[in-house]
Amino acid sequence: MSEAALSYCAREVRRNDPERFLTCLFAPAERREALFALYAFNQEIAKTRSVVSEPLLGEIRLTWWRDAIGEIYQGQPRQHEVVQELAKAVAAYGLTRAHLDRMIEARAQDLTEEPPADMPALLAYAEGTSSTLTALCLEVLGASASEAATPAGIAVALTGLVRAIPFHARDHWVNIPASLLREHAVDIQALYDLRKPDGLRRCVETIADAARGNMAAARAMRGAVPKPALAALLPLTLADAHLGLLAKNGHDVYDPRLGEKSPLASWRLTWAALRGRY
Repeated sequence: MSEAALSYCAREVRRNDPERFLTCLFAPAERREALFALYAFNQEIAKTRSVVSEPLLGEIRLTWWRDAIGEIYQGQPRQHEVVQELAKAVAAYGLTRAHLDRMIEARAQDLTEEPPADMPALLAYAEGTSSTLTALCLEVLGASASEAATPAGIAVALTGLVRAIPFHARDHWVNIPASLLREHAVDIQALYDLRKPDGLRRCVETIADAARGNMAAARAMRGAVPKPALAALLPLTLADAHLGLLAKNGHDVYDPRLGEKSPLASWRLTWAALRGRY
């Protein structure tokens, strides 16, 4: 698919979130643009920390998006490429505003310098940032009642967070629960210096195990998910591959393969979709 043939949101998702872009291609064609709009919105709020120089500016940016969502539901969306497409999705599929609002609120955690206090706090963050997004995608695909959104979103978020540990550490940003850092005596400065601190693998293993548990819970609900809605849950297929690599390499997040685009991604998604799995 050529770049010129894609909408603005589709191009943004393809450029910044290629795995989710691939999953959208397995959705009914007439519903893909709504998925691209949701994923592009997610990118806009997720990058807040990286595009501002101080927390106050980040709060202002999140407020801008909070107000933009309010205007969408008032029928007066502002002139912004993602806002306009998101407004079309809201109008077409009656998307739940509370999910969009919660996604924004959860991103406020990104502006703090403190890691999550413990695993429950990390799981709440994963649910707020990712399960809500999965629920919205399921609404677009006609499966709004599916309970798989919560564990599926958590599994995908936790997998993404552990893969991003080296990247975040360069920015002195740690999403590993403080309780785990203490338990395994992880040297934060060593983490910032990308020196593979002792105890880090144990922390990663705990988070990865939580991702695996939530993935299993989501897959146990497979029979209740209509086939046209599977695209919303296909990110689990790729998360499973990343978790498998972590298990094989001893939960070493510095393995460069974790950050590489897998040449097998399309094949894995196609095989899962053909079997009605995720």
